[in-house]
Amino acid sequence: MKKCFIFFIICYSLKAQIPNTKNVYNTDIVIYGGTSSAIIAAVKAKQLGHSVLVISPETHLGGMTSSGLGYTDSGNTRLIGGLAKDFYKRVYSKYQSNTAWKWQKKSSFKSKAQSNSAVNKEDNAMWLFEPHVAEAIFEDLVKENNIQILRNEWLNRKQKLEKTDNTITSFYTLSGKKITGKIFIDATYEGDLMALAGVTYHVGRESNTVYNETFNGVQKNIFQHRHNFHKFHIDPFRIKGDKNSGLLPKIGPTTSEKNGEGDNRIQAYCYRLCLTKNPKNRIPFTKPVKYKPMNYELLIRLYKAGWNETFKKFDAIPNLKTDSNNHGPFSFDNIGMNYSYPEATYEERKKIAEEHELYQKGWLYFITTDPRIPKKIQNKMRQWGYAKDEFVDNGGFPFQLYIRESRRMIGEYIMTEQDVLGKKSNSRSIGMGSYSLDSHNTQRYVTKKGFIENEGDIGVRTPEAYSIDMGAILPKKQECSNLIVPVCLSSSHIAYGSIRMEPVFMILAESASQIASIAIKNKSFVQDVSYDELQVHLLESGQILNKN
Repeated sequence: MKKCFIFFIICYSLKAQIPNTKNVYNTDIVIYGGTSSAIIAAVKAKQLGHSVLVISPETHLGGMTSSGLGYTDSGNTRLIGGLAKDFYKRVYSKYQSNTAWKWQKKSSFKSKAQSNSAVNKEDNAMWLFEPHVAEAIFEDLVKENNIQILRNEWLNRKQKLEKTDNTITSFYTLSGKKITGKIFIDATYEGDLMALAGVTYHVGRESNTVYNETFNGVQKNIFQHRHNFHKFHIDPFRIKGDKNSGLLPKIGPTTSEKNGEGDNRIQAYCYRLCLTKNPKNRIPFTKPVKYKPMNYELLIRLYKAGWNETFKKFDAIPNLKTDSNNHGPFSFDNIGMNYSYPEATYEERKKIAEEHELYQKGWLYFITTDPRIPKKIQNKMRQWGYAKDEFVDNGGFPFQLYIRESRRMIGEYIMTEQDVLGKKSNSRSIGMGSYSLDSHNTQRYVTKKGFIENEGDIGVRTPEAYSIDMGAILPKKQECSNLIVPVCLSSSHIAYGSIRMEPVFMILAESASQIASIAIKNKSFVQDVSYDELQVHLLESGQILNKN
């Protein structure tokens, strides 16, 4: 009996030491995220002959590209190459079929894109598209390349990574899966894997003095778009003129920072809504839970002051739909309600996302129902609704909150305003950027004169396209030697305002997988990959590395 008991103890002990192989995944390249960047990185890695595993917190793939941002922030489309260009060529191909035009004739779609043309006929690329079309393309890419994806799997941020010196060996998901690989790519908007790996990063706006910039930090009384109150002189108090009545909702107190000073604020988030006036495909706006008309009192005062640009950014995409973005002083951007998001827990982030959703749903419902809204605007808004055939398992509302900015790595090379405005050059280009320095507002406050104002909105055109340095997606070697970060890359706040576009994230993702492949082949750290060798492969794959 004693021998049997000892044998049982030995067997139990051995069993405890043997991992559950069903929950252990081992691959060459691990990609964390379900964004457009993540899928392009996975496609490239598979094309280069590596085993790949995508750990996607999302069930729907493509990030913002498939979640409402169909009016592409493209910049100079001639500088989008490789797999990123292939994506937009696939969009073009989808819309060549008459069956793709369910709600309007192909010939009737005349909308212009940000690059002035919705279609580039020279290379058969299209820059405007419906959310479901983008998602279908990402799913096609996954299927064609036989990419393994674990969906609805979340990094366990409370459990330490397994590392050997400065090299990641494994991380764990909330469901208990152990993910082991040679190279890791963090392609999320939040940079959670990067943070857990101990890589240095920044949240918020740096002072202008940090990188010798002009448009970083606090930017009071800088009015470069029409997203401010300065022409309207609007009273901020619940009872006009009565300070004791308290501030209206969505307004912060007077701020004391001087222009150019750094802070921990980040530019506003919103959902990019896919709306339609087509009665056969329209879901009417309804009253959201916790709806409070007072939250939108600012809009009444704004209309009375003469604002009339409600529908300015209802940008047309195919099939009588829109990509509707923020526009104006009080619009879709939920200014000041996202400061804690980058470092928040998953539960806290969910609450922030829900608050943003309710805010936008309430904004639309308010305009369609409040008797104080100008009738011309109200009647026009009542014609609109959510597209019934988009986001069908979410009531027509987008899946992904637009995380315009979260953590930003402090890596081997830091992209700054100097790079973007052509005042400085780098020597290891892995892709091009060309979009304006574009930051949405970061705060709404009361001025010293007692009026409402927004702050943080910047829109400065780049004089020409610029290159993004290889070191901008690489951590410092002493911090992590086998991690690549193509989304939360190394950049100042204001430079990120230009870089943070979906085509650029796809470009950088392809370059990231090429770096990973060379590092695996040479058994080297990612920081030790020869740029000369990398450059040859990038050019062979159609990446565009300079503006000429």
